[in-house]
Amino acid sequence: MSTTTISANTSQRKKVTTLTFRQKKERGEPITMLTAYDYPTASAMDRAGIDSILVGDSLAMVVLGYENTLPVTMEEMLHHARAVARGAKAALLVGDMPFMSYQVNVDEALRNAGRFLQQGGMDAVKLEGGRERADAVRAITGAGIPVMGHLGLTPQSIHQLGGFRAQGKTASAAKRLLEDAKILEEAGAFSIVLESVPARLAEHISKHISIPTIGIGAGAGCDGQVLVTHDLLGLFDRFTPKFVKKYANLHETMNKAFAEYIDEVETKRFPAEEHTVEMSDDEWNEFIRNA
Repeated sequence: MSTTTISANTSQRKKVTTLTFRQKKERGEPITMLTAYDYPTASAMDRAGIDSILVGDSLAMVVLGYENTLPVTMEEMLHHARAVARGAKAALLVGDMPFMSYQVNVDEALRNAGRFLQQGGMDAVKLEGGRERADAVRAITGAGIPVMGHLGLTPQSIHQLGGFRAQGKTASAAKRLLEDAKILEEAGAFSIVLESVPARLAEHISKHISIPTIGIGAGAGCDGQVLVTHDLLGLFDRFTPKFVKKYANLHETMNKAFAEYIDEVETKRFPAEEHTVEMSDDEWNEFIRNA
């Protein structure tokens, strides 16, 4: 497909909404979702036709360099949310509520969720947890703010989980995940991310709730898929989760480009004549006479 065709299709496509998500599930059409944290990336995704963009708290690790997602703040999330909102007009935009922005009490959760829409330009928010977050989900959705749930491996709970480990691998854990999914559905969530859970469990949950599931490391039986874009593009080099498919290796491409630039500057091959601004001989001669 040509760039012209992509641009034309993007300008014609309607805004993706939570209703679009539900309709796609009903029709058996997979939902596509990726993370973005800046204007150019969001713009490129929107032109490509992505259904939804998550301004993920993965920002903490892949952009800001933290060891995990816990240090990122509301202000940092809102800063990047606004950049994404300026770049993407058709995709459903979801702001990831950072650690301690919704866990303290329901009122604070509601207030911070509202900030993502009012100040960040988002269409919805995402928060982690099951039954323990039901009251917050009810309050937020009750205020007219769409909520995406997140079950399985919940990165904000890595210390409690004992690290980045797959979840739901025992019968009792699987039963609890299914129960949590149904509780989130009842509380008003419009969809649920399932992260690092067995594929057969994710498919079972997807078939037993009416709202769409978005998988990340949860197999092909979910109603949609999401990846961290820096993993997909090979931009984050500290580690690559098992469930990631690299569609490019831009970190290596960047390293080569930077090394070539350094070499050309040091050997004075850059800038060349074609990269240089000049003035006419007459103007130069006049300058020299009067200098």
